[in-house]
Amino acid sequence: MFNASKRPSPLNRRDFLNENALGIGMVALASLLGDEKLLAIPKNVKLQPEVFNLKPKTTHFAPRAKAMISLFQHGGPAHMDLTDPKPELSKLDGLTYQGDVGYSFIKRASKRLKGSLWKFKAHGQCGTEISELLPELAGIVDDICLIRSMHTGFNGHEVSIRFMNAGIAGITGRPSLGSWLTYGLGSASQDLPAYMVLPHPDGPPVDNVHNWSNGWMPSLFQGTVLRPKEPRILNLTPPEHLRGTVQDHNLAFLEQLNRKHLKRHPGEHDLEARIASYELAARMQEAASEALDISQETAATHQLYGLDQDATREYGARCLIARRLVERGVRFVQLFHASQPWDNHSNIRESLPSICRKTDKPAAALVKDLRQRGMLDEVLVHWGGEIGRLPVTEGDPASGGRDHNGQGFSTWLAGGGIRGGMTYGKTDEVGHRAVENIVKPNDYQATVLHLFGMDHQQLYYLHNGQEQKLVVSSEARVVEDILA
Repeated sequence: MFNASKRPSPLNRRDFLNENALGIGMVALASLLGDEKLLAIPKNVKLQPEVFNLKPKTTHFAPRAKAMISLFQHGGPAHMDLTDPKPELSKLDGLTYQGDVGYSFIKRASKRLKGSLWKFKAHGQCGTEISELLPELAGIVDDICLIRSMHTGFNGHEVSIRFMNAGIAGITGRPSLGSWLTYGLGSASQDLPAYMVLPHPDGPPVDNVHNWSNGWMPSLFQGTVLRPKEPRILNLTPPEHLRGTVQDHNLAFLEQLNRKHLKRHPGEHDLEARIASYELAARMQEAASEALDISQETAATHQLYGLDQDATREYGARCLIARRLVERGVRFVQLFHASQPWDNHSNIRESLPSICRKTDKPAAALVKDLRQRGMLDEVLVHWGGEIGRLPVTEGDPASGGRDHNGQGFSTWLAGGGIRGGMTYGKTDEVGHRAVENIVKPNDYQATVLHLFGMDHQQLYYLHNGQEQKLVVSSEARVVEDILA
């Protein structure tokens, strides 16, 4: 069994790895070592005996999706301004809301209803109404399922982020969705990590590493962070003076240490006790460089993602890299923003259009690109945040914004077995609460697992003698109506 409490003897292994400049990023290495069956052998969750590796696993039933790209929108996009038109809210603009409201910032709170400042229009054959702030999303409405009834029940960022990403509201130390997917499925690529995270150059998102944590699972199921600047993966490539013969000698020395360790601790398969060969890292050193080289893409592809425009260049490059990664067998890729740019408490008139300009074109381009390459049927794309916004004004009506709202908000899915050209669920007439076909985080997670061929009730990990699951609610359901 995997035992995180065990520590290596104060001999030479850890010191050697920490101090030697040859070292590869530990999470990436764990992926590779796992493939060679060099990691812990636990009691498994699957229908067949299994070790901790990232080779493809047998699913419970035939999968529709083979990979997933999650475009996580930290902060809570204002659904009534973007994806969920509320004409009644516009009619009641400036009047006092008669319903109960939970505020996060009581000193700036009011019950004055705030209609949207932007117009909605029907698009596509499906006729889905989308705000003028998202013209590129409007162009792919026939490819997406727009869920307008998401509900966490919590207004806070961290509590809802953890609910959406890890299955239980507010609790840290649990594996993320990406960890569960790679644990249950493995990876189609043996040269790249199965789970990759693309943060923003300006810094980490709210809740930082908890967003891609492996929790109590072995570290090969943690998201491997792809840095926005060189070195893109820390400690992946050794310096020039340690390559070649020097690297070979270091690898041989590590093998000697491992053999000694085996004699002292027979039967132990802990990660730190089984770093058997750095030669496995050579495959990733080459594959990662190739996957990240977007200069190989055509000028038309660069334009599609907005790499020729200042506003969209950064996010567009990451969306393009995400496509290249899943194209090369990476199982789960997640993009994050710095901090929470959708958290529009003030000056929503300027801040909301700004983040839309940066993200709308690249997100839509990803779906278009996957479709034209014949990949959309097998790649699930997710766009959404952890909460939405309230229908009332926060602060001054002219210069204010909207407070948090976890009672009802929107997200969209495309590809990977999702039915396109449809909306699902509703919020009330002012967009405050989800009232029809409510989708909670555990429903979303159960549906994602189903698309990947896994039964959320059968997928578990044995931790401290207890079966732990991503989907913990006994009432969680697969949202069958949105499946193709």
